[in-house]
Amino acid sequence: MRIAQRAQRVEPFYVMELAKAASAMAARAGAGDRSMIYLNIGEPDFTAPPLVAAAAERAIHAGRSQYTQATGLPQLREAISGWYASRFGLRIDPARIVITAGASAALQLACLALIEAGDEVLMPDPSYPCNRQFVQAAEGRAMLIPSGPEQRFQLSAEQVRAAWGAATRGVLLASPSNPTGTSIAREELERIAGFVRGRGGVTLVDEIYLGLSFEDEYGHSALGLPDGLGDEVISINSFSKYFNMTGWRLGWLVLPPALVPTVERLAQNLFICASTIAQHAALACFEPDSLAEYERRRAAFKARRDFFIPELSRLGLNVPVMPDGAFYAWADVRGLCDRWGIAPQGARPDEGGSWALAFELMKRCQLATTPGRDFGLAEPGRYLRFSTANSMAQLQEAVARLEQAL
Repeated sequence: MRIAQRAQRVEPFYVMELAKAASAMAARAGAGDRSMIYLNIGEPDFTAPPLVAAAAERAIHAGRSQYTQATGLPQLREAISGWYASRFGLRIDPARIVITAGASAALQLACLALIEAGDEVLMPDPSYPCNRQFVQAAEGRAMLIPSGPEQRFQLSAEQVRAAWGAATRGVLLASPSNPTGTSIAREELERIAGFVRGRGGVTLVDEIYLGLSFEDEYGHSALGLPDGLGDEVISINSFSKYFNMTGWRLGWLVLPPALVPTVERLAQNLFICASTIAQHAALACFEPDSLAEYERRRAAFKARRDFFIPELSRLGLNVPVMPDGAFYAWADVRGLCDRWGIAPQGARPDEGGSWALAFELMKRCQLATTPGRDFGLAEPGRYLRFSTANSMAQLQEAVARLEQAL
């Protein structure tokens, strides 16, 4: 069977490949051995709070499961608009909000609406791997620009200016970022968006971890940029992370008004609509009790960060930039690789460096992590991503196992 070149260009999602390997190793170990600790997947251990689950049950029992508009339930778009007002002090017209089948569908719709074959989109290296695959699926080219700890693993305006070429369509950023948990300083983001506007390009910002910002300095939305820049930014968001609804597959876009009809037409044809039950359930996310619970959980995620990252550093796994949001630790593991006799990253993704270290940690510590191979090409063997989305007890046990192995 002939496979389309488009499909063949999509690389494996190594996060999931490692997850399969960890599960297989855990299954072979059997019940008598200590269980695997999973710090590899970016999924909150919290699930949807009670009011959200109850709202889903009510919708099912009431038969509210028919298609919605392709742009989503009007009352949900209004609720999200109200959240921007109360949380960030922003007035976002609900008509600019399009409900999607997760942030993945939001990114796909945005890329299909804006990217032509051969267009180049600038992205930081490291960055979330699926984001560049959405660009490639739209026949564009993701241009990864090495972005090190000295710039918080984020693109700078100077880098964007230097890399901009005749084929450049725009930038795709993430703030806070996966895998680093770092955000772009507001002034730098303003400079980037201003330069992109001056070149007639587009600025897309993945803000799915924005609700999980821990520092006031960085807890801002690109939609609030001055001089009309915020009105031109395309923001991608999700109910998965801050709202703890990963498997519900619900997200949203905030678009410039002129782009809404185009995205609506694409959504009608590709998805019809996002899950109706999930949309009715998500309305309860914005109830005062639910919002209070989400803030308690955000404090718990911050406490996990504040415990785990200093412990990694104490053990020689240095995190060069303290994450200001999300639930990740992007650790430099060269020292541990040297200590355990692991060669640097080879020519193949399954040779040496953090890739080999990830398997060693599974064998020695029964600890599943994610190597840097997924997130870029600049220094994939240097970094390992730990997810702190697991419980404090699991993080404490992970530290104890690492210390024992060292």
